[in-house]
Amino acid sequence: MDAAATEALIDEAAKKSGLVWVRAAGRHHREQAVWHVWHEGAFFVLTGGLEQPAPDGLGDASDGAAAGGEDAHAFVSVVSKDKGSRLVTVETLVEIAEPGSEVWDEVLPALQSKRLNLPDGDAAPQRWARECTLWRLTPTGTVTETPDEPSTSSHAAEPPPSPGRSRVPRPLHLRGRPSRNRGGR
Repeated sequence: MDAAATEALIDEAAKKSGLVWVRAAGRHHREQAVWHVWHEGAFFVLTGGLEQPAPDGLGDASDGAAAGGEDAHAFVSVVSKDKGSRLVTVETLVEIAEPGSEVWDEVLPALQSKRLNLPDGDAAPQRWARECTLWRLTPTGTVTETPDEPSTSSHAAEPPPSPGRSRVPRPLHLRGRPSRNRGGR
């Protein structure tokens, strides 16, 4: 798939999709589904406060290179709205759009119209400015997966750590635990 066709695919799929999967670059980060707004060739994701949680490691420089001055990167997978299959996965540059900036003011109407079931209605932008982070994920041009060249990996991730356990001792009965050495009774 050539670059122009890939760019058109990303643009069309991102406009139609209300949900994308975001994974921070680097090792041991999990993919997370987030709602977004596609505006001027970038994904905008609102996190924090009453909104969705930010994907693990989003905003960190890739592979811990923050001291080296490298920019943060993330991978965004756009899925088909009708079939739910992964259409394209693209590497993005991660930036924060500050409240009151020109980018913030441009995206705000789109955010308000896309956000379903706002608990505070027209007061949401003030809450977002206080409590939330607006991430701008701009595609870098590096595409890792397209319909013509799908990924062959399983995309399986280890489950998150949990205090739950599956092995438990046998429960006690009225007459105690059955013994194997009772001689055939």
